[in-house]
This record gives sequence, C-alpha cells and structure tokens, in this order.
Amino acid sequence: MNIKNYRMQVLDASYLHLCRGNIDKAAFIINSGGLVVFPTETVYGVGANALNEEAVAEIFKAKGRPPDNPLIVHAASVEGVIPLVRRFTVKARKLAEAFWPGPLTIILPKSDIVPDITSGGLKTVAVRIPSHPIARALVNVSGVPIAAPSANISGTPSPTIARHCIADLKNKVQIILDGGICKIGIESTVLSLAGKVPRLLRPGAVTPEMIREVIGEIEIDKSITAKPDESQVAVSPGMKYKHYSPHGKITIVHGGDAQFYAFAASHKRVHILAYDEDIDQIRDYMSYGPKNDSEVHARLLFSALRAFDDQYAKTIYARPPYMDELGLAVYNRLLRAAEFREIYL
Repeated sequence: MNIKNYRMQVLDASYLHLCRGNIDKAAFIINSGGLVVFPTETVYGVGANALNEEAVAEIFKAKGRPPDNPLIVHAASVEGVIPLVRRFTVKARKLAEAFWPGPLTIILPKSDIVPDITSGGLKTVAVRIPSHPIARALVNVSGVPIAAPSANISGTPSPTIARHCIADLKNKVQIILDGGICKIGIESTVLSLAGKVPRLLRPGAVTPEMIREVIGEIEIDKSITAKPDESQVAVSPGMKYKHYSPHGKITIVHGGDAQFYAFAASHKRVHILAYDEDIDQIRDYMSYGPKNDSEVHARLLFSALRAFDDQYAKTIYARPPYMDELGLAVYNRLLRAAEFREIYL
C-alpha cells in the first residue's frame, strides 16, 4: 500500500464498541508506516509506529516540529514499556501502579530498539500508557508502541476536539479518529527518572503533590515557570520557550477584580480571556471557566486560544488560572503561549 497516495479519512470512534472496524483501519495505517490522529484523555495526538524511523519522520514533517524535540511513546501495558527502556526502575514501577493508565509520562534511559529520531537524539525515551479507550485500543490492535505528540502544527494550541486536528493537519495524515472532546484538555505530566533525583519537567493532571505521595521528594524544573535557556537541549516535550500560542500576542495580567476591570476598560480593540464571573464587567471577552476551577480552565484553555484565532485577534490579555495544584499546569501552558509576557497591576 502506498501511504502517500492514501486519501485522508475522518472516522467516528466515539462509541468504541460500534467502531472496531475504524480502529482496525487505523491500526493498519500505523503498521503500514502512516500517520493516525487519535484522542487521548489529555489532547489529541498524531501517531506513528515509534520503532519505524521513516514513519516517525513523517510526524515531524506534518507538524513542522523541530527534530530535537522528543516524542512521547504510548504503550498498552507495562509489559509493552519494558522493551523500550534499559531498566524499569522501582520508582517507575511504583508510579506505573499509581497512575497508569493515565496522564503521566515517565522519562527513562532508552533501549537500543528506540530510534534516535523518536527520542529527539537523546539517550532517554518518554513513555506513558494512556487511559483513553480509543488510544488504548489503537495501541493494542496495532501491536506496536506509538510515538505521538499533539496533533497540531508545532507551537500552536494543542487540539482537544477533532476539528482542531482537521484544521491543522488536513491531508497530512491518513486517518483522524474522532472521539469527541478530550476530558483533561492539557498534555500529560512529564517526570524524568533519568537522573539521581526525579525531576518534574512539565506539569499536568498528575500533580507534584500526587507524585510525592508515591515516590517521595522530587525536583521542579525552573523552566516550568521561568524563561528557559533557548540554547539548552529540550529533554522533554513542551519545554520550548514559545509553545501553545495562537496567532495573536498574549499578555497575562495579574491583579484583583477591580484592577483588572479598570485595565480592561482602558484598553480598546483588544480581546480578553477571563472568568465566568466577569461577564457583567467586561465587554467582548471569552471565558475559560469559573474563577476557582482549574479543571475547567485546563479543559477549555486551548479551545479558547484557538477561538481567538477564529476572531483574528491580534492583542489578547488573559487573567491567570486559579493557582491550585492543577493550576500550575494551566499557568505553565498560558505562560508559554504568552512567551512569558506578564503585567502586575
């Protein structure tokens, strides 16, 4: 089969028990060296056989992704992860028992079967077992580990519905499995176990507090909330300086309600990202949920940023997320979308 001549199909996978034939088609594409977009519990991913160098190269080409930005490899079970790493450590096993299947990615030294292109040229590999039934079915039926970054053009907001993937990757992939809205809405937590001390490289739904309860103390990489050194090698997906960005210029605005309302009133012809509670105080704004609900902020953030593109927004001012445990992850995404531009009123 000539994958390059395969016409893209968008297939329904929302009711898995009724859509096994579509999963079979997608698995056939994976095993033929093609690309499949599929939903996970975090965001949609664009996947290929992680052990097929030519197929993985097509992921980078489709996304316009820098080759030094490593990919996450998705497996169906711990038994599927073990051949990908040199040693599945005690801490890795404890984390797997606590959080897999689920939105935690673990970085470990890679085995020789993982191509360098999959790991971004690093000696480590990022692995996880997704909990979304469509993602797990695709990996199971394919019978191979699937490398899959977010299914968007590199640097833009990650996709949380199939329409986002179609807009970004139309005719660049062979199949898009439509599984509806992603439950979490931001990418997985990334924790490196490749050093002496576990290090959080990207926050997500599995929070630092949750990880500490399982394996004890961890380090928090300073790049999560501070500008990273662009000359440094990215050891994890999502560590680049600019990421998740709409076309417009975002600035995060910190301050109380009255201060923010006055700020918004003094800035005309701009777009505002704020809370549900701001509806009576700000005209022409977009909400990403209630003020104190970081779960909703996570689920709606990327859709809101993409909606600004639909409105051709050039200047966007955003209220920061509620800073509880999950709020750190949302703040991390918004910081990178804003290229670390912040105002304190």
